[in-house]
Amino acid sequence: MRKLGAVVFSIGALCASSAWAADARERQFIRGGMSEGEVLVKIGHPDRESNDTGGGAKVTVKRWIYLPAKGDEQTITTIVITNGKVAYVTRDVSR
Repeated sequence: MRKLGAVVFSIGALCASSAWAADARERQFIRGGMSEGEVLVKIGHPDRESNDTGGGAKVTVKRWIYLPAKGDEQTITTIVITNGKVAYVTRDVSR
């Protein structure tokens, strides 16, 4: 039982360190079809997030917004996720 707890803790720590170590320059490599998990591992958690379900819709649309950061200073990246996969990505220059 202790081994299982240690493994779960190690996986959690690895995931957390991946998000902290995310490099904003990687945002340009996010593409349609990637899973939510792939995005989180590559670039970490979004700065802003919204979920749209629209009435009786069975599909949830998530919008993850990444604000300008070191390595990607002038760009706001918006990732739209449908059914757990990236539907599309927009990158807008902010001034």
